[in-house]
Amino acid sequence: MILGLLRRRTARAIAVGLLTAVAVAGCAQAEPTGSDQAASRPPVAATPTFGYRVLASHPHDPGAFTQGLAYVDGTLYEATGSAGVGPSSLRRVDLATGTVQARHDLATEDFGEGIAVVGDRIIQLTWQSQIGYVYDRATFRQLGTFRYPGEGWGLTYDGRQLIMSDGTDRLRFLDPETFVETGSVSVRDAGRPVDQLNELEYIDGQVYANVWQTDRIVRIDPATGQVTAVIDLAGLLPAADRESGQVDVLNGIAYDAAGDRLFVTGKLWPKLYEIELVQ
Repeated sequence: MILGLLRRRTARAIAVGLLTAVAVAGCAQAEPTGSDQAASRPPVAATPTFGYRVLASHPHDPGAFTQGLAYVDGTLYEATGSAGVGPSSLRRVDLATGTVQARHDLATEDFGEGIAVVGDRIIQLTWQSQIGYVYDRATFRQLGTFRYPGEGWGLTYDGRQLIMSDGTDRLRFLDPETFVETGSVSVRDAGRPVDQLNELEYIDGQVYANVWQTDRIVRIDPATGQVTAVIDLAGLLPAADRESGQVDVLNGIAYDAAGDRLFVTGKLWPKLYEIELVQ
């Protein structure tokens, strides 16, 4: 009897073992590996791409190597770099005529970059001098300076903090009073880094950034760094102007919050364009 019990237990153990092996094998076959895992992932949604419609064009100084642009309370402000066309500058510009109404030139060793208007002050970066300037908005009188590591490219203000680009895929956040860096975020489009971020503008909770040496602007969620849209401005500057050899790349974004108007231009461009986005 004991022998019969042992035989029955042994037979049952073998059966259970076989069933377990089959189940494990089935699980192993169902688990994707390698390229099967990649194939099983859901596809990444393509980033929306917008085109544009030109609503108006305005004269723009063709000698202005545009590095920063801002439109606040009915006034257009522009920062230029030297690039062999005179000293870098901060300017107040009449939108309708392109006339420079006021101008402050930087020292010859400073290559001017992005600007942001913060209340009654204008903040301006420089490219490689690692120094920023603070001006009185009404008079352009210099109020102070501050230091930062690395290069300065674009600058904008979201009402709470300054947002700065440095040519990499990173946006840096600065306290607008102390200019201490309080954080940063890496910019990604479908998981891929987006670098060469240049002139910036803050519009309705998103950061718009020129991508240097392209006709593209990327729209970025500053909380995550995720690119939420791409704006393709190819063909905005007429071919005749490009063929002249006197112009440089697209750079310069300004937003009229009161009038809901978007302005763009480029380095040494003869026009500043008011556009609307279309999809």
